[in-house]
Amino acid sequence: MKALILNSGMGKRMGLLTSRHPKCMTELLEGETILSRQLKLLQQQGIREIVITTGLFDQVLVDYCHSLELDLSYTFVNNPVYDKTNYIYSIELAKNALDDELVLMHGDLVFSGQVLDNALHSGSCMTVSSTAPLPEKDFKAVVKDGYIREVGVEFFESAVAAQPLYHLKQKDWRIWLDRISDFCARGERSCYAENALNQVSDQCRILPLDVKDSVCCEIDTPEDLENVKNMLKDMRK
Repeated sequence: MKALILNSGMGKRMGLLTSRHPKCMTELLEGETILSRQLKLLQQQGIREIVITTGLFDQVLVDYCHSLELDLSYTFVNNPVYDKTNYIYSIELAKNALDDELVLMHGDLVFSGQVLDNALHSGSCMTVSSTAPLPEKDFKAVVKDGYIREVGVEFFESAVAAQPLYHLKQKDWRIWLDRISDFCARGERSCYAENALNQVSDQCRILPLDVKDSVCCEIDTPEDLENVKNMLKDMRK
């Protein structure tokens, strides 16, 4: 199994916090960043092969990963047009390294070790929360007949709040990845990768993994960062 961490975004909404490094290097608690936390949790699960897409500050990110001195093998894939495309194109650029069962996550996602463990012990799945309010601008998942049928910011009917942490069996991932390649070949490189998923979701069979009130959330703004810091402090207590 491999992990794919998407870190080619610019993180503009974080302001000065991302003026010198990618958002994933933002500090959560003393000695822990978003990325270092992700990597250590993956290592604890025995996942050693890590594919990371990069954009702005790519060498800063590469150097940082190696400085952590974790027992991990990295493949870095730079998206040279990170400011003109979405992560669907970053995935396309990395596809030759993505030939296995996969854990896919956004680089600004913070989650507990238990959430990751539950995902890895499920079939193909995406994390959702039945207790979180539906966000206006963030991902929601439409669930029908027990499976995820659509993912996007625009869905509200039969939907639950969703976070971009996936465990994907190789067969399901291959179907999605092939459709991602179709999108990119047509020049559709500025949409979400989930736009491609929505066209083949009847073939992928991705389960909703309900994490309820567990820590599993993206950090888009300084306010999000403070909220997550408080959640992690409560967990430590």
